[in-house]
Amino acid sequence: MEATFILGLVILVIGVLAVAFVRPKTYIARLINLEIPAWGLLLVMLAYDEALALLTFVAVTAIGTFVIVRLMEWRDASC
Repeated sequence: MEATFILGLVILVIGVLAVAFVRPKTYIARLINLEIPAWGLLLVMLAYDEALALLTFVAVTAIGTFVIVRLMEWRDASC
């Protein structure tokens, strides 16, 4: 196994735990913590193919940001 792959898996697991068990329960903190697993996924995909890694990183970041922003808007509208 490559070091990039193992480091990516470790960062991915740490990032998932950081998003799931975030200390300040704000949406901005979750949005920032969502970038951690995205970088881990980028390193995992980088172990296989550079183009796949870049496309996956862009897709995960865009979809994650879209979901969190929509959730923030929905939460503000319901108050």
